[in-house]
Amino acid sequence: MTGDSLPMTIPPTRREQIRLVVVDDQPLLRTGFRMILAAERDMTVVGEAGDGVEAVREVTRLRPDVVLMDIRMPHMDGVEATRRITESAGPDGPRVLILTTFDLDEYVFAAIRAGASGFLLKDVPPEELAAAIRIVAAGEALLAPSVTRRLLDRFAELPPPTGGPTSQPPGFTDLTERELEVFTLIGRGLSNGEIADKLVLGETTVKTHVSRVFAKLDLRDRVQAVVLAYETGIVRAGHPEG
Repeated sequence: MTGDSLPMTIPPTRREQIRLVVVDDQPLLRTGFRMILAAERDMTVVGEAGDGVEAVREVTRLRPDVVLMDIRMPHMDGVEATRRITESAGPDGPRVLILTTFDLDEYVFAAIRAGASGFLLKDVPPEELAAAIRIVAAGEALLAPSVTRRLLDRFAELPPPTGGPTSQPPGFTDLTERELEVFTLIGRGLSNGEIADKLVLGETTVKTHVSRVFAKLDLRDRVQAVVLAYETGIVRAGHPEG
């Protein structure tokens, strides 16, 4: 994480208090996270779990806003626990923020495919962890900058999707021409402001288009949008214009 910084503009969260469940197989780490987050006035740790099976059960029972999820745990790992949580809860369910010591592509890729909204290393400074929780709780996606770069590098190694543009998932035919433009620019990593400049639109209009794109394609956040853009061939690594 050295040299990386997280965005510090924090959007409003869905509740005044962000309810958290901390999942890690090491009790000392769970205690440490509790102590760090206790200093934040807008956060409350409502539960914890020591493995993926317990995590799924506690999240179902407590319905937190954000789950801090470890990767390597006994009985069920964090990737599978994330998949079960996001699939059962739907788009309005808890957001999962992965925290791990293992900065490996296989975990980044698997966790995002499973529906995680954020991915950070455990050595992130406390103030950046708190900022990340607020961003994810507000429905945004967040990756450590180094993770984002390596994720896109991983896409660059993938073969082109078979079947060409006709192999698009359901929902693409419902996109307007403008919404497809917006989706392509999201896939290239542009922010709402950058999209507004590119298309000569107001940022509020862009936000409306982004919301409609997410609804039509059943996407939770921008990370999933980037994944889908690359998987479908709408955007290809090394081709900045898509």
